[in-house]
Amino acid sequence: MRPVYAISGGVSKFAKSRPDKTFQAIIKEAYDYAIQDIGLDFPTFTRIVDGSVASYFSDHFTRQLMAGIMAQDYLGLCPKPGHRVEGGGATGGLCFQEAWKSVASGHMDVCLAYGFETMSHVETWKGNEFIALASDVSFDYPAGGFYSGYYAMMVTRHMKEFGTTVEQMAHVSVKNYINAFHNPYAQKSQRITIQDVRNAPMVAWPLTRLDICVMSDGAAATILCSEEGLKKLEAAGAKVARPLVKVTGIGRGTDAMRMADRPHVDYDFFMENYATELEKSSDETKKYYKKLWEHGTRYPGVHSFRAGRAAGNMAWKHAGIKDPLHELDFIELHDAYTSSEIQTYEDLGLCRYGEGGPFAESGKAFMPNIDYGLKLKDKPVCTVNPSGGLIACGHPVGATGLMQGVFAIWQLQGTIQKHFRDDQLQVKNAKRGAIHSHAGTGTYVTVSVLEREG
Repeated sequence: MRPVYAISGGVSKFAKSRPDKTFQAIIKEAYDYAIQDIGLDFPTFTRIVDGSVASYFSDHFTRQLMAGIMAQDYLGLCPKPGHRVEGGGATGGLCFQEAWKSVASGHMDVCLAYGFETMSHVETWKGNEFIALASDVSFDYPAGGFYSGYYAMMVTRHMKEFGTTVEQMAHVSVKNYINAFHNPYAQKSQRITIQDVRNAPMVAWPLTRLDICVMSDGAAATILCSEEGLKKLEAAGAKVARPLVKVTGIGRGTDAMRMADRPHVDYDFFMENYATELEKSSDETKKYYKKLWEHGTRYPGVHSFRAGRAAGNMAWKHAGIKDPLHELDFIELHDAYTSSEIQTYEDLGLCRYGEGGPFAESGKAFMPNIDYGLKLKDKPVCTVNPSGGLIACGHPVGATGLMQGVFAIWQLQGTIQKHFRDDQLQVKNAKRGAIHSHAGTGTYVTVSVLEREG
């Protein structure tokens, strides 16, 4: 596989509704920004780019099949190759990785990855129904038919197994909303407290309205290239930021659609097949997990995401990472729910299974130099969702994973001030970051590692 560079990106404004533009025009908003950020004009980039990958979750929101080819045409990319990927909430992450594959394999030198969703075209109740169709409609859907219900069930199991509290979940919401205060692309930003989160209207116990991301309209685009592609772009006048940002790790995992079909593996199987390298090397951690299993814990059950652990382990191995908490400077993580951010801390090995709640309130995942109004025990170690995540930025499904990619590129280029008009969210001297995309109740998960050269 060839080296792949992530050289530019653009994000449209995420909003509850974008009645001002068609979905094609919202995509072009992000696309034009990405081109202009490397100093090229539209005809020149169109001549050089080899093809594209399109990302959108549902045909239902646009009531349009094959919307991808309409976007391809609108962007002036016909008759160049392009195709659509879809994998629920992980659609954008899969799209980013498909573009990586096109370049790494030598099939393309310059590939555009773009994604969108226009969820405002239907009423919220109808949107919730469409989203719930991404569960097994023969088994899970009739029993709930409502994603917040599924996640409420999962986190109540997490609370019973590990003692996770609603206040620990609320720490995630406070962190992400206050981070977003400095991100002009965020759909919602507000200074809130733990009490505000708990006093918000209850949606599905224990999840309140401030524990859950919102539906959005929006688009995002990233440009990936090989060394040869970079030479072509720069020969045409492109000004690509240095140091370069390289994609150094790719990981994916899957799990059964029906949660009842997921296994409950024993301690030995877990340690052999799912434990991180760091966990395997620690006798103290082996004792810790042995004790959990003696008290009845089984893995993954419904409290953990096996696909997330598989994707993380694969990406860390590819990127040569053994201790993600200390070897990554930031992670843009799929926090559709505060509870899923906590579950994902554990899946990615930022802490051990069962320790996600204390990790959330420790301060290790917070930004330095921001006043959250909280008493945090520890200093920041690896900031999670410096952008504000899905909780505050919104979740136009097909665009979300690519939005994470764009923010990661800007962090590693050190250009947050330029794009946000505010440097408060710039992770100081960021060298390596990860993006994490998650579908359904944990059916598809992607993890990609991006790294600054030099």
